[in-house]
Amino acid sequence: MQHRIIVLGAGYAGAIAAGRLAGRLRPGEVALTLVNAEPDFVERVRMHQLAVGQDLKPRPFSEMFAGTGVELKLGKVTGVDVDRKTVTVVAANGAEELAYDTLVYALGSGWNDHGVPGTAEHAHEIAGRPGALRLRERLARLDAGEPVVVVGGGLTGLEAASEIAEARPDLDVALVARGGLGDWLSGKGRGHLREVFDKLGVTVHEHTAVTGVEADRVTTAEGGTIPAAVTVWTTGFAVHPIARATTLEVTGTGRIVVDRTMRSVSHPDVYAIGDAAMVTGPGDKPLRMSCASGVPTAWQAADAIAARLTGGKLPKVPLRYFNQCISLGRKEGLIQYVTADDRAVRTALTGRIAARYKELVCKGAAWGVAHPLLMPARRRRVVREPARAGSAVETPA
Repeated sequence: MQHRIIVLGAGYAGAIAAGRLAGRLRPGEVALTLVNAEPDFVERVRMHQLAVGQDLKPRPFSEMFAGTGVELKLGKVTGVDVDRKTVTVVAANGAEELAYDTLVYALGSGWNDHGVPGTAEHAHEIAGRPGALRLRERLARLDAGEPVVVVGGGLTGLEAASEIAEARPDLDVALVARGGLGDWLSGKGRGHLREVFDKLGVTVHEHTAVTGVEADRVTTAEGGTIPAAVTVWTTGFAVHPIARATTLEVTGTGRIVVDRTMRSVSHPDVYAIGDAAMVTGPGDKPLRMSCASGVPTAWQAADAIAARLTGGKLPKVPLRYFNQCISLGRKEGLIQYVTADDRAVRTALTGRIAARYKELVCKGAAWGVAHPLLMPARRRRVVREPARAGSAVETPA
């Protein structure tokens, strides 16, 4: 009997975990299924580029996982029963129930409107490809001089505002930030950010909270309005709601609570990675939702699963940050170096060299999805209990 591993979601974390597991375990002993709604990989860190009309290289999973033993199941996950150890997937031919021995939950996150009135009806989001493509169509229909407002001063907001302003210098682009512009960055980083935004003509509304979105404007907590033919909402992410509907232990925001190996603290046959997981990093601070957090959690989970199934040594790789990489259009960038717990230090890389650095990071992340193995010399055999030939030994953590 094969040990059945199901990976839910094929974003950066899920796709890397599936490929890494395929490289660590023998396919004859493990049935590895990757469930995803789309047939190709979406480079989420490039959605602002897609939104302004740039074409991205297609990356079909059928090519990425050819010959690896990973079975791709196209469909939408509609339910997870962690007590019965089943997953419900709706595919083209209807609903199907899949049973697992080990589950890797990597359903990620989507945009978060924070319940602000009018946001769901009137704002655009770039948390995924469908939203980025809708925004792309809307921007293409705008006439010169029309106002575009990006709400949210985090990394996504900075990248979206600068990309739109560079691609469409004829538009009136504004950014609304609840705090100061790049107030978490170093002095050098903040200075460069302001310089680039000034050069691109982006108007910045700092220390401003948006309390409502209408078809042609946003309203602020002070009672003012900012004209907006298009509003782009980038105020953070919300995790997929399915985990909260299970008996898994989750946080108040629905993230699955895990240990250092990404294993659920309430259900040992479930692992959570990427944005879906509540992972504690250096200084006992939760890791932020990002590709930078998701990739190492995928490595950690895959290696821990392989170790437990093969009787190997559990990984003890520290999860930490090194820098924050921000694209500011195609010609400018900002690489802010940080401490292990993600606090800015004085050192920052700016300008064209930073833009090239960020591009290499994006290409490296996509390459890592297609080549997640850092392949060991040989795949490891699943350890079997003599008395139960069909079951794998569970090595204590």
